[in-house]
Amino acid sequence: MLKVMKQYLRATDLVYLGMCMFCSMLSILVLTSIGRYLLGGFDTDEIEGIITGLGGYRYAVVQAGAMVMGLVCAIFLSCIDYRALVRIWPVHTILTLGMVLPTLVLHNVSIGPLTIGFSPEGTDNFSWYRLGGITFQPAELLKISFILTFAMHLEQSREHINEPRVLMRLLAHILVPVGLIHIQGDDGSAMVFAAIGCIMLFVAGLSWKYILSALAALAAVGGVVLVFFSDKILKSYQVLRILAVLDPDNPAYKDYTLQQTQGKISIGAGEIFGRGLFGEEHHYVANAFNDFIFSYMAEAIGFVGCCVVLGVLFAIVCRTLLTGLRSQDRLGTYICAGVFAAMAWQVVINLGMNLSLLPVIGVTLPFFSGGGTSMLMLYLCVGIVLSVYIHNKKNLFE
Repeated sequence: MLKVMKQYLRATDLVYLGMCMFCSMLSILVLTSIGRYLLGGFDTDEIEGIITGLGGYRYAVVQAGAMVMGLVCAIFLSCIDYRALVRIWPVHTILTLGMVLPTLVLHNVSIGPLTIGFSPEGTDNFSWYRLGGITFQPAELLKISFILTFAMHLEQSREHINEPRVLMRLLAHILVPVGLIHIQGDDGSAMVFAAIGCIMLFVAGLSWKYILSALAALAAVGGVVLVFFSDKILKSYQVLRILAVLDPDNPAYKDYTLQQTQGKISIGAGEIFGRGLFGEEHHYVANAFNDFIFSYMAEAIGFVGCCVVLGVLFAIVCRTLLTGLRSQDRLGTYICAGVFAAMAWQVVINLGMNLSLLPVIGVTLPFFSGGGTSMLMLYLCVGIVLSVYIHNKKNLFE
């Protein structure tokens, strides 16, 4: 057993795995700080003063548990040839779609301890399941299945990708999960699915004439939709969030810029070296444990700390892409390109939200935002990337 472990450590990408673990462990510290200073710490009995629950520390505990579970799953997945994971596509496709589809029509429907189509407080996003006190989002698992199946589709179509008939089938493959997640009410995740599909198409060799035409059409259609059909496609608050970014000084949008204003105050308050994770003074930021964890972190660790965090995230996404480029087959390249797209797009969108450059659309910061499902999904992706890395080396355990 010890010999196998040593061989695995020599074969795997320890630098890549170490960078992911660094981000996860830092996120646990940040969530612990948030739990203490913004969420009130432990639940206590008002009379006796004894601790009765995790209270604000629940997010840090969930994050730690998800990291450990995800790390185990990543190591396990990395030992399985990624080609085998693609070959069993009907299994994970049926499983993930089977969890997503009920949430399209069932909203907050309880069956015993299970709630289908659970909507977190203050949202109209019914994409969750709740079992007791545990919530999970099946769309996160669908991302992995989509990356694997779309990589297979691209590998089978690679010689004819620029033929209109083949390209239409590939676009339909992308539109299915995008449409399902949009119906769920999670447009942030729908955009991530679209980005994954588009970047994988680009890596597979999609002609520039299609890419430039699509960008021009997207800009034109987006403008027309926003001006004339926004009330039919987007929810009213989504339109107002977009307008608030375009015209932040308009008092009519004050309620929709408040969260981002709080975030910018926290970012600026951190200055060069920050106030410390466990310093006594922290500005309040709504959703600091999730979408706006970067703003809180910027106040705590400052500009220098944020540069380190962004540098590590940049290294992770670059190493993901480089693993794909060194793959001996195109299937591995496409899979890594999909994981790269998922991670990179979420980083860009989340930072844009925190810096008021983009509207708030509920996209988390990889490895940092609180959420067990998101953390587990990321480590499953890490495991698949490591599988590509390992299984392009011959005789792993010989």
